[in-house]
Amino acid sequence: MSWKKEVEDGDRFEFGENWSIFLNGLNDERIEESKSQLIKWLGNIENKTFLYIGNGSGIHSLAAKMLGAKVYSFEYDLQGVECAKILKERYFPDDNNWNIEKGRALDKEYIQSLGKFDIVYSWRVLHHTGEMYKAFEYTEMAVNKRGYLFISIYNNQGYASEIWSKYKNIYLSNGFIIKNILLYSLLIYSELRGSVKRLLTKKNPFSFKHWDKYYKHRGMSRMHDYLDWVGGYPFEVAKPEEIFDFYKKKGYTIEKQKTCAGGKGCNEFLFKNI
Repeated sequence: MSWKKEVEDGDRFEFGENWSIFLNGLNDERIEESKSQLIKWLGNIENKTFLYIGNGSGIHSLAAKMLGAKVYSFEYDLQGVECAKILKERYFPDDNNWNIEKGRALDKEYIQSLGKFDIVYSWRVLHHTGEMYKAFEYTEMAVNKRGYLFISIYNNQGYASEIWSKYKNIYLSNGFIIKNILLYSLLIYSELRGSVKRLLTKKNPFSFKHWDKYYKHRGMSRMHDYLDWVGGYPFEVAKPEEIFDFYKKKGYTIEKQKTCAGGKGCNEFLFKNI
């Protein structure tokens, strides 16, 4: 099934519009933050070959290129491909060491055709493919011996994750009215929780300053992130030990990790192919 058909059938959320909005607010501070995150996890990546699977807005691919890597990025969402191309044209218009394509993490032949890389990087992507463990398997095929694999995957919260997945599926499977009911229900619930928390900590419960701070930090409005959260489907989760076991059997060791300790959010892992 094609990407467009999946979107039309309500089987897949179209992230590209949000990524385009993100680029409108992109600034030097946000780029420096992205570079800092790559350095924190990967160290010096100058002259390393760097494959970004599911490049999203393209900012991490841009950061890797600015840090001196030879970047190859691909994205399944067509608007995501265009976002990365816009950044390349803006910052590295004549550079042949940043290639951008439309591709899919579940396309085994495509992944194999790309060859091997020193670093394979995929941030909050593989859990949206619809076949996460197959994506894990294909992704590691692109890692050089003694190369590194970074992935970020939603934490398994048990029953809460099951409810969240059904919520997202209902959102995508319905029309405008139901979509907006679900979207604004999430928004109201989340903001009320935030107001109660501010009240308990003796802060103004009716303040919306956090929306401005959020935009400055993310480069995207909080409203657009709510849309991302409610629509982000397919949606899969995994416990850290499940991911450890999978890659250990493939011959990888864990170099760094950041986990949610059973809570919501994403667990992040850096593996080395030994």
